[in-house]
Amino acid sequence: MNLKLRLIFMNFLQYAIWGAWLISLGAYLGGKLAFSGVQIGSFFATMGIASLFMPGLLGIIADRFIPAEKLLGICHLLGATFLFLAAPQTEYASLYTYLLLAVFFYMPTIALSNAVAYNALEKNGYDTVKAFPPIRVWGTVGFIVSMIAVDLIKIDGLKFSQSAYQLYFAGLLSFILGIYSFTLPKCPTTGASESKSWVDNFGLRAFALFKKRKMAVFFTFSMLLGVSLQITNMFANDYLTNYFGVMPQFQDTFGVKYANILISISQMSETLCILLIPFFLIRFGIKRVMLISMFAWILRFGLLGLGNPGGGVWMLVLSMLVYGVAFDFFNISGSLFVEQETSPKIRSSAQGLFMIMTNGFGALIGSYAAGYVVDVFKWPNAWFVFTAYSIFVMILFAILFKYKHDPVKLEKHLAK
Repeated sequence: MNLKLRLIFMNFLQYAIWGAWLISLGAYLGGKLAFSGVQIGSFFATMGIASLFMPGLLGIIADRFIPAEKLLGICHLLGATFLFLAAPQTEYASLYTYLLLAVFFYMPTIALSNAVAYNALEKNGYDTVKAFPPIRVWGTVGFIVSMIAVDLIKIDGLKFSQSAYQLYFAGLLSFILGIYSFTLPKCPTTGASESKSWVDNFGLRAFALFKKRKMAVFFTFSMLLGVSLQITNMFANDYLTNYFGVMPQFQDTFGVKYANILISISQMSETLCILLIPFFLIRFGIKRVMLISMFAWILRFGLLGLGNPGGGVWMLVLSMLVYGVAFDFFNISGSLFVEQETSPKIRSSAQGLFMIMTNGFGALIGSYAAGYVVDVFKWPNAWFVFTAYSIFVMILFAILFKYKHDPVKLEKHLAK
């Protein structure tokens, strides 16, 4: 099979696994299992916990001892096992434990799959900057297809998106990718003789960037924005399915019956907004682009609170459309800013730090805090609390982050 097609299939499955449960799990936990907001938040906080150390730990193993493609396969097989074990659980403690273990082995596979793709493309003479993005976009396609599939497939009249079948489905996809990974092009290892300090291995040397005020402010706000990342993943489906679903006037609306499909507009928007980033970064600079992202988060939360699946469905659709701006203008533009502003010697570590602050600390704090807000303020008021938080962060960022935009320098950097 053509190399690019093989890598496309890998990326498709890599994110289809996530799409099978990430958006719909909250509705299942809050609906059929009747877990509280804080309990639901704890499940999504597992991704923050895993992001703090698992990618770094398994990255060391992949570099030195086990080739990345084999470690990718092992992780997905273990992840599949824990997903299968999690699916039949209905008690909080056992379900949380198994899902935590599944996430521990899933999160590192994002970096491992990228490493496999980069290695294969470089070995075969491809320019990774040009060749990888068209391959990676199929991961988002896989995520969307999986989201839609679990909203349409039923067993005994029960949709996957509202039952434990979503975890079985994710486990099956993980098992397939686990087996397939062993057929992927081989990646080199350096062996135990290649020694680096634990500070380097875990990307901690980049924490020295906090000595620079500009970078300290940027990373701090990356964490504050990271707080918002998992909120709609946790609660958007639960809100549409379980809050509006008990209201007779909304029970038969598309947004309630097919909440996952409605939410998938967010991921579709994401794929399109990626293409806008170079233009906006060059024209407006990182500060304005980040402010645009923050304003989009305000709209994202506010429109969810104001809208409904009936006459107000247009507000829900608009909330989904602005997600691409909210997510991409922060994550991808932030990553490009880190790339531009740091020394090549610590660039990889700096990107790791950006991931730790957003998907680690930010997501961990945000998951528990959002669950608490939902329990205390209830729907739809919780959305307005999240909106107020986003407004507060945007105002602080506008005041505290100082950056002089140089469009010529940035354009040269993006052209590399």
